[in-house]
Amino acid sequence: MPADPDCIFCKILAGELPSTIVDEDERTVSFMDINPGTRGHALVIPREHAKDLLEISPEDLAACSQAAQRLARKASENLGATGVNLVNSCGAAAWQTVFHFHMHVIPRYENDPLQLPWIPKPGDPDEIKAAGEDLKR
Repeated sequence: MPADPDCIFCKILAGELPSTIVDEDERTVSFMDINPGTRGHALVIPREHAKDLLEISPEDLAACSQAAQRLARKASENLGATGVNLVNSCGAAAWQTVFHFHMHVIPRYENDPLQLPWIPKPGDPDEIKAAGEDLKR
C-alpha cells in the first residue's frame, strides 16, 4: 500500500517529521513516542502503510512483533524496566488515534504511576532523546 500523504507516521518514514529512531530493519522502524507513558516508551511501525491490525500484512505484523520483542529486551537490559506492556489499538473505539498500524512498547517499572489507558501528554524532549539513546545501545 502506498504511503498516505496525510499520515504522520508516513511523514516520519519519509523524513518529513523529526523522530528519535531507536531500531529499524527492512520492514519496520521503531521510534520514541513523544507522548510517553513511561521512560523509554517507543512505537514500532511497518514501513508500508497499513491503517490498522485488520489491514497489516501477516509478514509486516510478524516483523513488528519481532521488533517489539527486541525493544522489550533493550528496555529490560538498558533501562532497568521490570516489565513491558505491548499495546496495539485497532480503531477509534479502542483508542487508536494515528491510523497507521503501530505497537506501543511501554517499559514498566516498580511503582510507576502509569495506568492504562494513559492520557497522552507531551514529554520532555531531552528525556525522550536520552531514553532513546539508552534504547539504541
